[in-house]
Amino acid sequence: MLADGELERRIAQGVRGITSNPTIFAKAMAASDAYDAELAEAIGRGLDVESAYWQLARSDVASAAELLAPVYESSGGADGFVSIEVDPRLAHETEATVAMGRELFGAIGRPNVMIKVPATVEGLPAITELIAGGVNVNVTLIFSLERHLAVMEAYLAGLEARSAPLARVASVASFFVSRVDSDIDGRLDDLGTAPALALRGRAAVAQARAAYANFAATFAGSRWDALAARGAHPQRPLWASTSTKNPSYPDTLYVDSLIGPHTVNTLPDATLDAFVDHGVAARTVDADPAEAQATLRALADAGIDLDAVTAKLEAEGVAAFVKSLDEVFATLQHKVDALSD
Repeated sequence: MLADGELERRIAQGVRGITSNPTIFAKAMAASDAYDAELAEAIGRGLDVESAYWQLARSDVASAAELLAPVYESSGGADGFVSIEVDPRLAHETEATVAMGRELFGAIGRPNVMIKVPATVEGLPAITELIAGGVNVNVTLIFSLERHLAVMEAYLAGLEARSAPLARVASVASFFVSRVDSDIDGRLDDLGTAPALALRGRAAVAQARAAYANFAATFAGSRWDALAARGAHPQRPLWASTSTKNPSYPDTLYVDSLIGPHTVNTLPDATLDAFVDHGVAARTVDADPAEAQATLRALADAGIDLDAVTAKLEAEGVAAFVKSLDEVFATLQHKVDALSD
């Protein structure tokens, strides 16, 4: 996207930021020779494959951040961010996550970069420490309402612990959407009752809308007002995993249903193109809070244990990113071996 001008075209189209993760990098580095010259140069300087990977990733993120700098500046630091994830193998190690988050942010050296930190129990204090230190944080792999509340608390605590100005510290809370439906739909199918089947494809949007209501309540009142007076930005909810996995559902389901003030949506290319073509830009995320709560109650009444679902999805998400990181290391090693033959 950087080499062929695609990212510049997307920004001109209206894209306000971009994200990355080990899976995205694994696909990019395995599918093309675009990284070969930079990889060879890094290896030639004595870097091992793992160190070379992080150099390639930081370089991409820095280049993307430079392209999005005008968006960042014109929005007063609200938009124009590029995200890069800490090593997912550190998901359950607080201090190592903090150390790597600081290292990545400092090495890239762009104010419009966000460091992605998994929303594990061990990730929560890392969020607070990084925010207090002025590092922008994209909290990823949020699947449950309870964990989202804890993430927002971690952000507020970080802001309160920071003595320096708050205006240039930013964060988003990446709440994963479609994977919830993928898992719960299977459980509803297993139940097989008419009430259960009627709930298919409704859990993810209902839970995201409930998360938005919690966001609105959290970033209001005297505690937030005191931070806002110091220039703080709210930690915006970011809808992640918004491609539609079930082909029988509308391809813009997780975009059209979750539009509202302060929200962000990370759209894969195909979903973005679908939305540009036939999506509806209307405020929907808080259109019917009561209906969202009724859906969540109906799921519980049907025997769906949301806590069990979301704990499973978090573990699977961390494992998937670790697997992708291993795959990209293997891909780069294969390239290095081929270059030395």
